[in-house]
Amino acid sequence: MRMTRLLANTLRENPAEAEVVSHQLLVRGGYIRRVASGIYNLLPLMWRVTRKVEAIIRDEMDQSGAQELMMPILQPADLWEESGRLKDYGKELMRLTDRHDRACILAPTHEEVITTIARNELQSYRSLPVNLYQIQNKYRDEIRPRFGLLRGREFLMKDAYSFHASESCLDKEYDVMTQAYINIFNRCGMETVMVRSDSGAIGGSVSHEFMVLTRIAEGEQESGENEVYFCEDTNCGYAANGDRAEALLPPSEARPAYEGKATIVDTPGATSIELMQQKFKMHPELILKSLIYMADGEKPVMVLIRGDLEVEETKLKNVMNANEIWMATPEELKELSGSAKGFIGPVDLPDSIPILADESIRELKDFYVAINEIDKHMVNANWGSDVPMPQTFTDLKLARIGDICPECKSGKLQMTRGIEVGNIFKLGTKYSEVMNAKFASENGEDKPFIMGCYGIGVTRTAAAAVERYHDKFGIIWPMAIAPYHAVIIPVNTQVPEQMALAQQLYDQFTKAGIEVVMDDRDERAGVKFKDADLIGFPIRITAGKKAGEGFLECKMRDQKESKDIPVADVLAWAQQQMQEWRPFQEATREKTDADKVTSA
Repeated sequence: MRMTRLLANTLRENPAEAEVVSHQLLVRGGYIRRVASGIYNLLPLMWRVTRKVEAIIRDEMDQSGAQELMMPILQPADLWEESGRLKDYGKELMRLTDRHDRACILAPTHEEVITTIARNELQSYRSLPVNLYQIQNKYRDEIRPRFGLLRGREFLMKDAYSFHASESCLDKEYDVMTQAYINIFNRCGMETVMVRSDSGAIGGSVSHEFMVLTRIAEGEQESGENEVYFCEDTNCGYAANGDRAEALLPPSEARPAYEGKATIVDTPGATSIELMQQKFKMHPELILKSLIYMADGEKPVMVLIRGDLEVEETKLKNVMNANEIWMATPEELKELSGSAKGFIGPVDLPDSIPILADESIRELKDFYVAINEIDKHMVNANWGSDVPMPQTFTDLKLARIGDICPECKSGKLQMTRGIEVGNIFKLGTKYSEVMNAKFASENGEDKPFIMGCYGIGVTRTAAAAVERYHDKFGIIWPMAIAPYHAVIIPVNTQVPEQMALAQQLYDQFTKAGIEVVMDDRDERAGVKFKDADLIGFPIRITAGKKAGEGFLECKMRDQKESKDIPVADVLAWAQQQMQEWRPFQEATREKTDADKVTSA
C-alpha cells in the first residue's frame, strides 16, 4: 500500500471529546471517526487491526473445538420476555418496534437466541457437549458513551456458548476456554490477568474477567475502567475486580471518645463522617454509618456499614436482586423516616424499611449511631442492649489498599487499574430452565442444559492495546495486530537513489508476505516520521542520505536507536524482528503491577 492511496488522515491535536489515550490516538492516527455519540466509523487502518484480532480469535476457538455460526442482531422481544430479561436488563437495552407494532431489540448479547437453537437442535445427551460461537456487532444504549471504542453503543464482540449434560463437563470446558483465552491474548501481544468478577446481567454462579493492566509503573498511566485488587503475596494469586473483591479488615485500635454507658449527645450539623470526626472527635471505625438506598419500584433498604468504609453498589444490587439502585434523596429520607441525612439510623426505624448489614459492623462495640433525631447521636452504643442486632449480614464493602487478603489471610491487598477485554461465565441452567430447553439424558429423563458463556470484546481488545502500548509520539502496536508490519520512508521522493531503494525493498517485502506501506508523499521527512510514529508501524525503514551507498536506516517503533543496514540484509533483519518481537516493556521495565497479579 502506498501512503498516497491510504485513507489515513492524521491530526496533530487531540479531539475535544477524547478523554483517554486510546481514543485520542485512534482519532489522531486516522483509525476511527465519530458518527454520533458512542458510534464510530472504523476506517481502513482500524479495520485491518480488527480483522487480525478476529483471525486470532477464530483460530484459537476453532482449535478448542468450538464451531462458528451467525445469529441475528435484530431479535423479537418475546424471546427476552421468555427469559425474564426484557425488564431486568434495564435501560441499556436498545428497543424498537417494527411496522407491524411488534417489539424488537438490538442484541447486546445472544443467550436467548442460542438457547432456542439448543432447544430445537440438540435433543439428546449424545449431542453434547457443544460450543458455538460468533463474531457479531452488539448494541447497548449506554447512558454516557465515552472512551471511544472502550465504551460505545455499537461494538464488535466474540461470544461463545457451550451446552453440557453435567457440571463436571462444564468445568472441563471452562478450563478449555480459559486456556484458549490465554492463547488469544498472548498471540495479540497483550499482557492480561484473569480475575474474579461479578456476573452482572448475564447471570451465572461463577465468572472471571480477563484484564489488560494499563498501569505501566507507579505514577504513570492511570487509565482503565476497572480497579483490580490483588494480593501482594505472589504465592497467593488472589485477584478480583473491584466490584467483586473481598477483603478482611486489619485489627482496629480505635477507642471511644466518650466514657460511660450509652447516652444521647447533641451533634449539631454532624451530617457527615468527616464532620463527626473533626467536630466531635468520633473515630470513623467506631461510627455506624446508616445509608438508605432505593431500588426498582422505589423499594427502600437501610445499609449499615462501618464509618471508614464505602458501600460497593454492585454487591448491594446483587443482594437486593435489583437492576437499579440509588441513594435516597432528602425528600425520600424525610418521607420514609421523618429524619434527614446524617441522622438516619436503625434505632426506632419504621418496619417498612429492611436492614442489610455489612460484616464490618458485626463485632462493633461502644459505637456511635444516629437515632433518627436531628442533631442527635447515641454514643457508646452496643448491639442488643441499645441497638437491635441486624438479622442479615453480608459483604457489601468496597475493598481498600492495605486490607487483608481473603484468600491467604496474611498478605495485603494492592490495587491497579485495568480494562476488561474478555469474560467467561458458568451460567448453569439460568436460561435453559426458564426457556424450557431440555435434552434427553442417558436414563431417558428430560433435563435442562447446563450452559457456559464466553465473550471477548474485539474492538475493546484493539483499543486496550493502545492504552497499554504507546508513548508520547503515538501508538506502539503489538506486531501481531498492527495494521501493517512496516513503513518505508524515502526522505525525498525527488531523489532517484532513495526512491529506487525504497521501491526495491517494497517489492521484496510484498513478495515475502510482509505487510508494508510506502510513504511516497511529497512531504517533509519530519512529517513522515511523525505520522509513522503516530500510526504505530512496528518497523520503520528510511531511505535517506546513505541510500546512494546502499544503506537503509532501520528502526523498531519500540526502540530508541536505529541502525544502518545494507539493503541486501534488510529483509532478513525485518523477518527476524517479526519473529522475535515481544511487548516492548518486557525487556526494559522494572517490576510492575502486572508482574504481581497472577491468574486466580
